[in-house]
Amino acid sequence: MIELHGLTKRYGDKTVVDDLTFTVEPGVVTGFLGPNGAGKSTTMRMLVGLEAPDAGRATVNGRPYTEHAAPVHEIGVLLDAGARHPGRSARDHLLALAATHRIPASRVDEVIDVVGLTEVAGQRSGGFSLGMGQRLGIAGALLGDPAAVVLDEPVNGLDPEGIRWIRDLLRGLADEGRTVFVSSHLMSEMALTAEHLVVVGRGRLVADTSVADLVARSATSVRVRSPRAHELRSLLAQRDVVVTTGADGALEVTGLRMEEIGDRAAGAGLAVHELTLQQASLEEAYLELTADAVEYHGSTTRTPTTPAPERTAA
Repeated sequence: MIELHGLTKRYGDKTVVDDLTFTVEPGVVTGFLGPNGAGKSTTMRMLVGLEAPDAGRATVNGRPYTEHAAPVHEIGVLLDAGARHPGRSARDHLLALAATHRIPASRVDEVIDVVGLTEVAGQRSGGFSLGMGQRLGIAGALLGDPAAVVLDEPVNGLDPEGIRWIRDLLRGLADEGRTVFVSSHLMSEMALTAEHLVVVGRGRLVADTSVADLVARSATSVRVRSPRAHELRSLLAQRDVVVTTGADGALEVTGLRMEEIGDRAAGAGLAVHELTLQQASLEEAYLELTADAVEYHGSTTRTPTTPAPERTAA
């Protein structure tokens, strides 16, 4: 279990993590989400003793990371997949980590196999692709057979097969009863992988909820098809109900449940050929939730170009 109580970090006059309190339970995959600059990486670094908090406390299985006699057996961490000597082979990199924690070489071979690097284990890691480097970093996180796993953007650089693999790996670790805490900017992947979410914005806790509950909070609509759509639209339109007509003639209704729409249509003798709930995606729910917490906004206008100089006749 991972627990944060009032965790706070300041750099000068800027508070990057602000009184953050939440618990990451074992047995589920918990996603850690937030816009750029929200304080996610700083929070993870404080969790494993790489940054000292100005206030509050972070514990792993009841103790701060630095107080564990064998911390790699308590929590496996991937914060920077590039943190390795490029001149060492993948296997030698892991052997060096294992030697400092009295982990047998047999465990190195096990995790190399788990992450799918057996065929390249003897190659220098400096020549690895981004995805291969991620796999090596994950192998390092798993080396101590930890009770908790913390991964920062683990799917970065992975191909579709690799993304599917990490998804299955994280679920498998959670099914074994381990604590799994993973950050990502890929909402589509979080929707498929995580069961619970911790969302931060500007260093503060924005949400601590299940994926299902977060999506359910966002506005939903109902798609309605009827041969008498114009009459049905007039029937449904009222205060607090928004009815729009799509290009295919179907209605999109916000503010009424499917049952209410069906009952009203039946009461008026209007045939309905389709009633479909249009649920918001996790990405839409997340963007709605964090709209006021985004620090860096890009422009949607085209970049201005410098006009070409006019040519004059020779």
